[in-house]
Amino acid sequence: MTIVNGATQRSILITGCSSGIGYDAAHGLAARGWRVFAACRKPEDCARLQGEGLHSPQIDYADTESIAAGLAEVLEITGGRLDALFNNGAFACPGLVEDLPTGALREIFETNLFGWHDLTRRVIPVMRAQGSGRIVQCSSVLGLVTLPWRGAYNATKFAVEGLSDTMRIELRGTGIDVSLIEPGPVTSLIRQNSIPHFERWIDWENSPREADYRAGLQKRLYTSNGPDTFELPPSAVTKKLIHAVEARRPRARYYVTLPTHAMGFARRILPTRALDWMLSRA
Repeated sequence: MTIVNGATQRSILITGCSSGIGYDAAHGLAARGWRVFAACRKPEDCARLQGEGLHSPQIDYADTESIAAGLAEVLEITGGRLDALFNNGAFACPGLVEDLPTGALREIFETNLFGWHDLTRRVIPVMRAQGSGRIVQCSSVLGLVTLPWRGAYNATKFAVEGLSDTMRIELRGTGIDVSLIEPGPVTSLIRQNSIPHFERWIDWENSPREADYRAGLQKRLYTSNGPDTFELPPSAVTKKLIHAVEARRPRARYYVTLPTHAMGFARRILPTRALDWMLSRA
């Protein structure tokens, strides 16, 4: 915490703030009096957020040097303290697993998992030294169940779940709490932002499932049909984040949207084959 006009001000570093969940979270926490560091991958997005009154360090999860420099910038401003970290930045690379080159999987894990882990490992000693802290991970309903065409993204979110659950147990008694937020459909640019990754990596025209790509994924990727069923605005995630960083006893998991609640329940009660059948029709 820092002292502002005689009052303590808590600090939070949020990644992936150029749009969607991160953008709403940054402004939502700032409105509650937090000192927000709204990190973005691109310099132009950082400049835009700085123009909106936010501190915006440049952090690219795929660039170790930017992670180190971005966190150093934050700690210099706060005097070496950080009360909360919200790992949020991520992207998708749609396509069938059989058509997904290993290079594409390495690339998405670099951003969606390894970068998160790098930043988190740098933050934990800071929080341990101050005796408290909150680490919040933006997972997904796709960290609970899988959907076809999303194998790469599914894999990263399942990995985030596993690492986060382990950290929560290992950090018991340190004053550092770890929470997962698991959104279902939330308004964002993830579909549009996934197109360049799809076009770079997936040779769908030479796939044995070319007809399925043409009839299904192509239409979903390139055609906007408005909000998904049960889609909520990013503010629904911000509401859960506020509880995770401000409540005396934060929850281990925060479900967001009806589909996440439904899939969490289905995973607990349905046999695997029945769940597979249901998800294959989604």
